Amino acid sequence: MSNLEVKPTIEEHAASPAGKLERGLRSRHISMIAIGGAIGTGLFVASGATISQAGPGGAFIAYLAIGCMVYFLMTSLGEMATYLPVSGSFETYGTRFVDPAFGFTLGWNYWLSWATTIPAELAAGALVMKYWLPGSSDLLWGGIFLTLIFLLNVLSVKGYGEAEFWFAGIKVITIAVFLIVGVAIIFGIFTGPAVGFENFTKGEAPFKGGFLAIIGIFMIAGFSFQGTEMVGIASGESENPEKNVPRAIRTVFWRVLIFYVFSILVIGLIIPYTDPSLLKSDVDNIMISPFTLVFQKAGLAFAASLMNAVILTSVLSAGNSATYASTRMLWALAQSGKAPKLLRKINSKGVPIYALYANILFGLIVFLSSFVGDGVVYLWLLNMTGLTGFLTWVGIAICHYRFRKAYVAQGRDLNELKFKAKWYPFGPLLTLVLCTIVIIGQGSDIISGDTINWYGLLVSYISLPVFIILWLGYKIIKKTKVVPLKECDFNRDNV
Repeated sequence: MSNLEVKPTIEEHAASPAGKLERGLRSRHISMIAIGGAIGTGLFVASGATISQAGPGGAFIAYLAIGCMVYFLMTSLGEMATYLPVSGSFETYGTRFVDPAFGFTLGWNYWLSWATTIPAELAAGALVMKYWLPGSSDLLWGGIFLTLIFLLNVLSVKGYGEAEFWFAGIKVITIAVFLIVGVAIIFGIFTGPAVGFENFTKGEAPFKGGFLAIIGIFMIAGFSFQGTEMVGIASGESENPEKNVPRAIRTVFWRVLIFYVFSILVIGLIIPYTDPSLLKSDVDNIMISPFTLVFQKAGLAFAASLMNAVILTSVLSAGNSATYASTRMLWALAQSGKAPKLLRKINSKGVPIYALYANILFGLIVFLSSFVGDGVVYLWLLNMTGLTGFLTWVGIAICHYRFRKAYVAQGRDLNELKFKAKWYPFGPLLTLVLCTIVIIGQGSDIISGDTINWYGLLVSYISLPVFIILWLGYKIIKKTKVVPLKECDFNRDNV
């Protein structure tokens, strides 16, 4: 055994003084959580800006490349989550296969990312409601949405799963209809003259700005796909993780290809990249969402109202998932001694009740801070989460690389793995390279010639030094060491 200060087992993660988490998520829940996490306002509103910046071909290539990376990332996660299905997956894998300090940092990094998403989605939801009720109160709608999200999470894990299933279902149906309508416009089926492929040849199209513009879109595309890794968290409450997790992972690539890449292709074919409306796509103005513009070209007068409703479900879905993920991660941190023990308590429904209370309270306080002092605290917290998703992905890649190395080093048979990531080590290495490019490129627009926007640089990269400080701080205080490959813990008690 190594001299690790903390070495949690699955048994420790499954049990608590008040009971244990319930495996109430079915196959359909896990599948929808996987795809629902990747479909949100990043596709419905921000996709237009990517086409405007890099041209239709550049946006297509960027989303395709990031989509491929996400597929390999998910296979890496799937291999570990199928073998060790625990709710604190990233924290657990980091602790067991890298270093307890790395697990500590991954856990708190991921918690901060999603806990701060809760108030952000409350604010976005209130903004969306103003489309129908312009004079309504942000506080009123924020309170209503926070109550709804709390109820969906406090009832049972199945409540979260069912809500996410239907939220994701609405998004999937919307995109399916959008693709059908888009193809009809492109080929002139029932919608007048065919648009054809001319928008891919106008001006600088298809690749506006060249390679650097595509690299710039990597960041936006990456943000859009964040949330897919939530399958790792959900695996700890899956009815049959050895069957359900691999099934969800195997469909990720094709769903991402169809829903994201094809949507970008359809928008780029129908709307010229020079259309100023694309650059203005934002939650503030549903009228110029690229999806709204395409539906309007098909003569659907209710397009704006339709997309507003869909975006509202996306916002609620994101808030629901953020609450679930941050609650489970906070509970897992408490289980392994990296957060207050009080947060370990689980109620009779199998819900980490005090961890849920803590996240709801945190979300409320941060949301209210957006109305105080020009929202400085709120904005800084949001900026801190800018890179946390990519840092989580880097962490997953490192954990999987070490997981497989340790598995082989200990003389274990790879054929015994219920799910095995293809092309190892290509997957984790690709994730490391592309995420590093995104992290470095995060501040590319801050440096202009000899001028550097130091405030902008600090805001963009604040989460990076926070990550390093957490890692080194825990490492120094607890005197942890990198786990030798032959001492990595593969204990699967009570899985």
